[in-house]
Amino acid sequence: MIKSMTGYGRASGASESYNVTVELKSVNHRFFEFTAKVPRIFSFLDEKIKACINRQAQRGKIECLVQIEPFEIDDTTVTLNKAVLEGYLSIFKELEKTKGIKNDLTASSLICAQDIFTVKKNEIDEQAVTDIVLEVVEKALESFIQMRLTEGEKLRDDIAQRIKTIFSDLKIIESGTSEIANEYYEKMLARLNELLSGVDIDEQRVLTEAAIFADKTAIDEETVRLRSHLSQLADLLNESEPIGRKMDFLVQEINREVNTIGSKCQNMEITKAVIDIKSEIEKIREQIQNIE
Repeated sequence: MIKSMTGYGRASGASESYNVTVELKSVNHRFFEFTAKVPRIFSFLDEKIKACINRQAQRGKIECLVQIEPFEIDDTTVTLNKAVLEGYLSIFKELEKTKGIKNDLTASSLICAQDIFTVKKNEIDEQAVTDIVLEVVEKALESFIQMRLTEGEKLRDDIAQRIKTIFSDLKIIESGTSEIANEYYEKMLARLNELLSGVDIDEQRVLTEAAIFADKTAIDEETVRLRSHLSQLADLLNESEPIGRKMDFLVQEINREVNTIGSKCQNMEITKAVIDIKSEIEKIREQIQNIE
């Protein structure tokens, strides 16, 4: 099944230490472009999340929002440097004894002495965080990919119907081309009779001119290639791998053949069919822009 590049998914989960929420959303893009919004202290997760998502999504502009909330705010440890504290106390006692300076040292005043206390950030258990975050990412991916598949099915049905319409218009073109040479011959003969009234006309020469005209306006090669390209485009709709770029290339080739047909044939019925085909091609091109 083909996938759209438009998708959204959200999931939550928790471990013993963290509550995690992951939100995924994407729009169409020529390549795979990934942006992760993760709390700065967990930035080591960026590449792991990207790799996890890239395994299931090869194209699109994807944004991943990750919220990580610890259950307990215990990310720092404060320790007392007892040797330094004993040194301070000893000095103040000595100053009071020898200099008569009142020893009014209090616990609150010791806070200003930064070298007495050591404040250290606790290390994050990266593996534990990675495990729970990737678990939630996988859950969010389930609904994200399902939405892409659902949208992709709608695109597939629409494009398939338009391909059928183009095949129908192509039949009109093919049936009309067989009459072009005869029409040209009749018009030329009637015009010459009008201009050269009473003068014998070499019908063989007229037939030769009509044959030359028919050769110049022959579109057999173009219609054969057009049918081949359309069949390949229809076959791609049943692929499970990313097909957006292949389809885009085929649509360019289809458009090229149709333009050639339009330039060769001046028949009104054929011209109308060519215009209808070009309209369908443009609509298919728009749809393809959102296929992975």
